[in-house]
Amino acid sequence: MLRAIYLADNLPLLKSLESASVDLIYVDPPFNTGRVQRHTRLVTRRVESGDRTGFQGHRYATERIGEQSFPDSHDDYLGFLKPRLREAHRVLSDTGTLYFHIDYREVHYCKVLLDEIFGRASFLNEVIWAYDYGARTSRRWPPKHDNILVYVKNPQHYTFNADAVDRIPYMAPGLVSPEKAARGKLPTDTWWHTIVPTSGKERTGYPTQKPLGILRRIVLASSNPGDLVLDFFAGSGTTGAACLELGRSFILVDQSPQALGVMAKRFAEAEGIAWYGYDPAVAR
Repeated sequence: MLRAIYLADNLPLLKSLESASVDLIYVDPPFNTGRVQRHTRLVTRRVESGDRTGFQGHRYATERIGEQSFPDSHDDYLGFLKPRLREAHRVLSDTGTLYFHIDYREVHYCKVLLDEIFGRASFLNEVIWAYDYGARTSRRWPPKHDNILVYVKNPQHYTFNADAVDRIPYMAPGLVSPEKAARGKLPTDTWWHTIVPTSGKERTGYPTQKPLGILRRIVLASSNPGDLVLDFFAGSGTTGAACLELGRSFILVDQSPQALGVMAKRFAEAEGIAWYGYDPAVAR
């Protein structure tokens, strides 16, 4: 089973892949927020000389133990994406699916670009991932969702395993049979799912890490065991984590040594991963 992780510019890497060789692509590119994406890792210890007072008056000291960051600004964002998405279309198999993860700032422009590359008939869904965490502005409706555009290579023949996907509860279980209520229902195109908890075991410290639950659902729905999954903006490696758990092959690509360092720690116990352009021992 192929398990490959590359430290590389994704465009030349995509051009090196065979046409129609990938069964599922998930990408979470930079969102072009115009800001530096930053995540600071802190540890808090109880000490009498601490700088904070906590529960029952105990004193605590907070120490910064690391920071991950990257600039998220592109003067020609669509020009940056276009050749990469053209290659993504080329390498996708005839039954393959692309999940393109973005937010409200660029989603409308990216939809037009993907329509141009894939054809409007290949547009399958716009999934809304809704969450409720973080600061809330009082100057507008607080933005608490991401957009995931879903395109298939062939709108007449593509992989979608509805029965493999996790079920969600009925909002009015008394209106359906006990059997249906016990089983739950297929999620709609609006997915309520928490972000990665700041103190949870899943947290890697990568600034834009996405929840494993979201990638599990995508991988289960749109690929089969043994299929090849590609993520060429791999970040913290959540796509690879889902594939390891669910028995899929994968190729992960990122040009950031920081991202590869996060993945090296995350996959330290995994077997059979081939690393290209990066020595995972550096991060351990």
